[in-house]
Amino acid sequence: MAITQEPDLRFEVEEGEDASGTKRVRIRCRGRLVYENAPRIKELVKPLIARGGQVAIDLAEVNYLDSAGLGALVGLKVTAVNQGDCRLELENQSPWIREMLRLTHLTEFFASEGKAS
Repeated sequence: MAITQEPDLRFEVEEGEDASGTKRVRIRCRGRLVYENAPRIKELVKPLIARGGQVAIDLAEVNYLDSAGLGALVGLKVTAVNQGDCRLELENQSPWIREMLRLTHLTEFFASEGKAS
C-alpha cells in the first residue's frame, strides 16, 4: 500500500486482483478534495486508468468536496469511459456527496459504463 499526502487530502492506494483475475485498484481518499489538490488525484488516477481493469475511488473519509474536486472526478470518469477497458467507480459516498451528484445530474453518469457524451 502506497501513501501519498497533500495538504488536507491523503490517498492510500491498494492494488490486487478480483476472483476472475481482473486488476483492481482502490484509492482511499481522506480529507478535503478541493481546488488546491484536485490536480493530484488526476495525476494519481490517470496512469491507473491507462492500465485497465477496475479503479475504485473510496470517498468514505472525504469530508469536503468542491466544484473543482467534483470536476476532477468527472474528468477521470470520462477518461475511463473513453479508454474503454477500465471501469471507474465511486465507492462509499456520504449522503451529502450522493446529494451533490443528484443535484448536478451526475448520479447516472457515475453509475453507467456507457459512452461519455
